[in-house]
Amino acid sequence: MASNLKNLSEHSGKNMKGLQDKKFAIVVSEWNEEVTESLYNGAYETLLENGIPKENIQKHYVPGSFELSLAAQWMAERNEVDAVICLGCVIQGETKHFDFICDAVAHGITNVSLKYNKPVIFGVLTPNTQQQALDRAGGKHGNKGDEAAFTALKMLGLAKGL
Repeated sequence: MASNLKNLSEHSGKNMKGLQDKKFAIVVSEWNEEVTESLYNGAYETLLENGIPKENIQKHYVPGSFELSLAAQWMAERNEVDAVICLGCVIQGETKHFDFICDAVAHGITNVSLKYNKPVIFGVLTPNTQQQALDRAGGKHGNKGDEAAFTALKMLGLAKGL
């Protein structure tokens, strides 16, 4: 379902019990900072609202979305990190740069998750305009950061139940 048809901040609580001891690394791109900080705030608050203590949440910055994959790998290598949330925003420009970056980041984050058998969450916006990004970073379509945190919690809950 397209995000303009669903609020990114609305989720059920299925598979989210007993996760208070889990530890999260949130990796945030500095590029498009107005958007990515809002994504971070959404993810952070969602984790807190779902019983994750502040001391179990670490925040790390990378220059841009392209660097999210390597930073996610560094975080996933750590035994004390149970899930990694990657937050970024790549806005369509006039060149194919957008396509290359988005493709590389999506594949990189997926590969890290599979390599380390941990949830590594793709919380990267890929809008056509700045306004679309803002609409999905706490605006009229909710917050992709909330969705990314819910996804991490649900995946850890699923793993716990297996």
